[in-house]
Amino acid sequence: MDSVITEYPAEIATDGEVEEIDSLLTAGEAANLLHVHINTVRGWSNLGVLPSFRIGPRKDRRFRKRDLMIFLLK
Repeated sequence: MDSVITEYPAEIATDGEVEEIDSLLTAGEAANLLHVHINTVRGWSNLGVLPSFRIGPRKDRRFRKRDLMIFLLK
Protein backbone atom coordinates (compact mmCIF):
# COMPACT_ATOMS: atom_id res chain seq x y z
CA MET A 1 0.00 0.00 0.00
CA ASP A 2 1.36 3.42 -0.94
CA SER A 3 1.81 5.83 1.89
CA VAL A 4 0.95 9.45 1.32
CA ILE A 5 2.45 12.24 3.36
CA THR A 6 -0.44 14.29 4.67
CA GLU A 7 1.29 16.42 7.27
CA TYR A 8 3.89 19.11 6.82
CA PRO A 9 5.37 21.62 9.19
CA ALA A 10 3.54 24.93 9.35
CA GLU A 11 6.57 26.71 7.91
CA ILE A 12 9.38 25.82 5.52
CA ALA A 13 12.70 27.53 4.96
CA THR A 14 13.58 28.52 1.41
CA ASP A 15 16.64 30.58 0.53
CA GLY A 16 17.08 31.57 4.15
CA GLU A 17 13.53 32.85 4.49
CA VAL A 18 10.70 31.22 6.40
CA GLU A 19 7.58 30.74 4.33
CA GLU A 20 4.11 29.73 5.45
CA ILE A 21 3.13 26.40 3.94
CA ASP A 22 -0.59 26.96 4.47
CA SER A 23 -0.61 30.14 2.42
CA LEU A 24 -3.14 30.50 -0.37
CA LEU A 25 -1.89 30.86 -3.94
CA THR A 26 -3.60 32.16 -7.06
CA ALA A 27 -4.00 29.90 -10.08
CA GLY A 28 -1.04 31.64 -11.72
CA GLU A 29 1.16 31.17 -8.66
CA ALA A 30 0.11 27.51 -8.46
CA ALA A 31 0.95 27.05 -12.15
CA ASN A 32 4.42 28.54 -11.59
CA LEU A 33 5.02 26.29 -8.60
CA LEU A 34 3.96 23.19 -10.55
CA HIS A 35 5.71 24.30 -13.78
CA VAL A 36 2.57 23.94 -15.88
CA HIS A 37 0.30 26.33 -17.78
CA ILE A 38 -2.40 28.14 -15.83
CA ASN A 39 -5.09 26.43 -17.93
CA THR A 40 -3.73 23.06 -16.81
CA VAL A 41 -4.14 24.10 -13.17
CA ARG A 42 -7.69 25.28 -13.88
CA GLY A 43 -8.50 21.99 -15.61
CA TRP A 44 -7.09 19.93 -12.74
CA SER A 45 -9.16 22.04 -10.37
CA ASN A 46 -12.32 21.44 -12.42
CA LEU A 47 -11.64 17.69 -12.39
CA GLY A 48 -10.99 17.66 -8.64
CA VAL A 49 -7.37 16.59 -9.06
CA LEU A 50 -6.22 19.76 -7.27
CA PRO A 51 -8.36 20.97 -4.38
CA SER A 52 -9.16 24.66 -4.57
CA PHE A 53 -11.24 27.30 -2.86
CA ARG A 54 -13.44 29.89 -4.56
CA ILE A 55 -13.33 33.38 -3.09
CA GLY A 56 -14.94 36.73 -3.77
CA PRO A 57 -17.77 37.71 -6.06
CA ARG A 58 -15.80 36.58 -9.13
CA LYS A 59 -15.25 33.15 -7.54
CA ASP A 60 -11.49 33.31 -8.08
CA ARG A 61 -9.60 30.11 -7.31
CA ARG A 62 -7.12 29.81 -4.49
CA PHE A 63 -4.90 26.82 -3.80
CA ARG A 64 -3.29 25.82 -0.52
CA LYS A 65 0.45 25.39 -0.89
CA ARG A 66 0.19 22.28 1.30
CA ASP A 67 -2.16 20.64 -1.23
CA LEU A 68 0.20 21.46 -4.10
CA MET A 69 3.14 19.93 -2.28
CA ILE A 70 1.18 16.77 -1.60
CA PHE A 71 0.22 16.67 -5.29
CA LEU A 72 3.89 16.89 -6.26
CA LEU A 73 4.72 13.90 -4.07
CA LYS A 74 2.17 11.62 -5.72
